[in-house]
Amino acid sequence: MALQMKANGCAAAAPLPFRRSLTPFSSRVSFQPSRKAPRFTVTSVVKKSPKRLKYATPRFPKEDGLLYIEVDPDGSDTWKLDSAVELLKQGAVGVIPTDTVYAMVCDMTNHDAIARLRRLKEPFSILCRSLHEIDTYTTGFPRGNSDGISDIFRAVKHCLPGPYTFILTASKALPKQCIKYGTTTSKYASRKNLGVRIPDDVVCQAVLEKMGAPLISTSVRSPVENQWIIDPVLIADAYGQEGLNFVIDAGVRVANPSTVVDMIKIPPTIIRQGKGPKQPWMAEEEDGDEENESVSDTA
Repeated sequence: MALQMKANGCAAAAPLPFRRSLTPFSSRVSFQPSRKAPRFTVTSVVKKSPKRLKYATPRFPKEDGLLYIEVDPDGSDTWKLDSAVELLKQGAVGVIPTDTVYAMVCDMTNHDAIARLRRLKEPFSILCRSLHEIDTYTTGFPRGNSDGISDIFRAVKHCLPGPYTFILTASKALPKQCIKYGTTTSKYASRKNLGVRIPDDVVCQAVLEKMGAPLISTSVRSPVENQWIIDPVLIADAYGQEGLNFVIDAGVRVANPSTVVDMIKIPPTIIRQGKGPKQPWMAEEEDGDEENESVSDTA
């Protein structure tokens, strides 16, 4: 009996030294996690797309690289365009296909993007989704009247969408930065006329639909040889280090730009013959027109 009580006494006394023995061990456990805790801090940044983080700042630094997107020319995978459209809305400058040659584009409401596009290449035209957008940002096409002027608007509707750039008078709805050109103060002058296009290309139209607004554009030429670049891989090589943010590859284009028609003149006059065939209501340009030279080099 005494032996059992002695054993029970030892058992009862055992917890005291056992608790004391945990003291240094528990100190080490509490100390180590507090030292490593900052390494495992979780924030909302991990929920964002890596590409969106890459282009989070409006300056789009060159070291961040160029986003290259390959799509099917028939438009069967236009979901791939979402990342490029998101970049455009953030102020990016990129390259998209048209029904003629490739075009550099940017958001027409973004001052910084237009300035960056201007440094890469001039002049500008706007790519539109519909005749309604053309009527919004220009004074529109000439309509017929009782004085015998033919209804050019009806004739134009048969050409669009298509490989034509029509020069029209800009309206007040067009952002002011879209009707200025030149990289120096002396050349930074306003012009009243603007080239407009509705390209007949499903990929281009998909980009415009996702943007929900026209894009400022200019055709892509070689910075060295001043020739059209119709291969998107070569475009990426030529302009990737010049501040270009993305390229949408829809295959090699034809080496033929759009036909430029001056709608200010009566009758409308072709100032550059391109892919679009001459229509019966179009006249031929005889002498060079310096006023429209700034919009003749469009995609």
